[in-house]
Amino acid sequence: MNGCKSRKLTEKILKEAYAQQKEVEDEENAPMSALFKQPLYELEDVIDDVDEIQSQLDYHDMACSEKEEKLLLDAFFHKDGASIAKRVSDAITSSLEEKHIAATGAAFVSITDYYRKLGEFMSLYTNGKMPKALNHLTRLENWESLLKLTQPESWSPNAMYKATNIFASSTKAERFYELFLLPRVREDIRIHKKLHFCLYQSLKKALFKPKGFYCGILLPLCKSGTCTIPEAVIIGSIIHKFSIPEKFSSAALVCLAEMEFLGTRSYFMKAILEKKYALAHLAIDAVAAHFLRFCKETKVMPVIWHQTLLAFVQRYKHELRKEDKKCLTSLLEKQNHG
Repeated sequence: MNGCKSRKLTEKILKEAYAQQKEVEDEENAPMSALFKQPLYELEDVIDDVDEIQSQLDYHDMACSEKEEKLLLDAFFHKDGASIAKRVSDAITSSLEEKHIAATGAAFVSITDYYRKLGEFMSLYTNGKMPKALNHLTRLENWESLLKLTQPESWSPNAMYKATNIFASSTKAERFYELFLLPRVREDIRIHKKLHFCLYQSLKKALFKPKGFYCGILLPLCKSGTCTIPEAVIIGSIIHKFSIPEKFSSAALVCLAEMEFLGTRSYFMKAILEKKYALAHLAIDAVAAHFLRFCKETKVMPVIWHQTLLAFVQRYKHELRKEDKKCLTSLLEKQNHG
């Protein structure tokens, strides 16, 4: 229907143009008018060519609206063609903008659906290749919102391990650990009182980026103030068992020493101290200051506090300042655990 309408409009415009050209030639009788008495090719040929081009177009997308056709005819037959032409341009621009908005909305829906389906795949994954879209996410600015569409909390442990492998090699590692890996690990420990093997392997893989491990897993867990003993023991075992560069562990130790005392925080400090690093003086001073804050504490401190202090003094007694040694000795006399 649209094709027939466009053909009639084209015929009408071309016939009128030919008639007007003939009138001008007759009136002016210009010497060059003879060149225009015969068209380069017949009107029927023009229409055939137009039909051929139009057949290659999608009329559903390209056909003019009735309003646009009326404006085109007005522009052709009226003297005030320039202003009407502008109105035509505005009408077409408006139409294109509407189509663009509709297309953008459709694209957004399709992307949303795609990542939701990816989430379904991840929830059932056991082994094999991962979708390339997951690798592509590591290069996108809005990767967090897109990844949330997949509902990582519902992924299988195997899928989480594979995803950790992918993100551990990217600049998004720390954020991935904090937003997706850590919550999943905590939830698994809460439900099962232990950690699935693949999730434990995910924590181990997270050490590929030591800074990401400390800043994306350990420190956020400690800052939450809700770290449980099973969480501390399981995640602390990663520190105990595997090699971690000293500079990252030193920085983490300083951060832990500056926090308020909690048994689980002290447990992580002990885990780092027992690795027997050659700590920088800054880290040693920070740990000493942490314990000296308890000089005026009247309540008896728990066993983990004493164990952490013992690990610190045994390993770093020769690096301590004289005044710190004296203060720590006085502290131990007050906090004699017997």
